[in-house]
Amino acid sequence: MGTLTLRLRTVGWAAILALLVGGSASVLWSGLLIANLHTSAAIPWSVAVMAVVLWLLWQYLSGRWAPKSTALARHTYLRARLVPARVLGWSLLAGALALVALVGLWIVLVELTGVGGNPTIPAAATTPFLTLTLGLVMGSLVSSLTEEFAFRGYAQVALERVFPGVAAVAISSFFFMLWHGPTQGFEWSKLLFYFLVGVVFGTTALLTRSVLPAWPVHLAGDLTFFFLIWPYDAARRLVWRDGADVWFWIYVALAAIFTVLAILTFRRVARVGQAESAAVRAEPRDAAE
Repeated sequence: MGTLTLRLRTVGWAAILALLVGGSASVLWSGLLIANLHTSAAIPWSVAVMAVVLWLLWQYLSGRWAPKSTALARHTYLRARLVPARVLGWSLLAGALALVALVGLWIVLVELTGVGGNPTIPAAATTPFLTLTLGLVMGSLVSSLTEEFAFRGYAQVALERVFPGVAAVAISSFFFMLWHGPTQGFEWSKLLFYFLVGVVFGTTALLTRSVLPAWPVHLAGDLTFFFLIWPYDAARRLVWRDGADVWFWIYVALAAIFTVLAILTFRRVARVGQAESAAVRAEPRDAAE
């Protein structure tokens, strides 16, 4: 019973941490952007303000400033540590392969269900081009950074202390899935997609012990979807009405083939990470000898 209670408390604590870290930045950015669009839409001042906020948030979450009593805990929960070059390289490759698979999967799901798009994108017809473009770029920065901090940093670190790694990744990915529901919708296809996205980034954080290797892939994914995928979802075919064309099967193949390649590469990340850790542990002994 004691173990069960500890695990339930940890799940609740991890959920609160994710909500506080991710929610504070998301709400602030939404407020700034809305104020920007309603006051001086042609001047994207909210982007500059949010850039400063992101830097301050990163500093605080990593352990800077008061209260000193929580500095070490904040630094530990964020785990924004640099990783060896080999680990970083293989992690980025695994993430890139997974991103291609996720793009294919998203388009397949949209053509199967008719559910796509992103309701949070401002209307292009009423938003100045510069403000819209910079707003989407900043939105990608905000979501990629703060979601890695919240879900793969604070929440998953707490979960990994009492759960096996695979379970910790699954739970943090479940949180990540629910996090996107209020803005993206609770349709099964979107929930499945965001859960799998969480698994990709959660696995990266688990294998590298850092939130940093997943962040460039997360940012690239957000930019790809904001500019190249979501704006065109409304015009996609519906398989059950129009039939499956050759592009549908190409996207199915992309999702399947690149999923296998990503899994194989993540296994390589695990092996390289273990080798690097073993080398670090061996250094003091070598020096002593």
